[in-house]
Amino acid sequence: MRKLTYFIATTIDGFIAGPGDEFGFMMSILDDAYVSALVESYPDTVSARGREAVGLGPDNRDFDTVLMGRNTYEPGLSAGMTSPYPHLRQYVVSKSLTTSPDPAVTVFSGDVVELVRGLKQEEGKGIWLCGGASLAGQLRDEIDEIVVKVNPFVAGKGIPLFAAEFAPERYDLKGTRSFGNGVVMITYAKRTA
Repeated sequence: MRKLTYFIATTIDGFIAGPGDEFGFMMSILDDAYVSALVESYPDTVSARGREAVGLGPDNRDFDTVLMGRNTYEPGLSAGMTSPYPHLRQYVVSKSLTTSPDPAVTVFSGDVVELVRGLKQEEGKGIWLCGGASLAGQLRDEIDEIVVKVNPFVAGKGIPLFAAEFAPERYDLKGTRSFGNGVVMITYAKRTA
């Protein structure tokens, strides 16, 4: 069975963006060593423009599908990237976006849990949950792995990692990796027993 991985950047205090969807401040600390490590560790999460810049081909290693909410999709769309991950099967989960601006992107407004359960039953590589908080909250029970890139910022307020009801759930630590720019990447797996 395929697994769903929530691979996301956050602040120290658990926000994936500011209250107005600001995330550029987290991009401000990107350096060559960190970007190289991300490309090496999770090449399938590099967007089309980034793939060209670092010389990645069309083949996927870990993921073949990406899910994102409308707010996650919007910055790329505003910059003219209607298909940010053409090497992946792309789903944008949205009630407000009714038609896809690109034939390679499926806009989905139905039951996302049912969608993910169906995707997990298919043959293929993993499924990447790109963001955001509402979508992660809806899919919380379906998430098998969380990879959190904790950025060295405290935001104070913003969009949380998960928008969901209070229900503590235990995950097991699979690994950590720290970088010279202050980012710590932490990988957790859902505890099954």
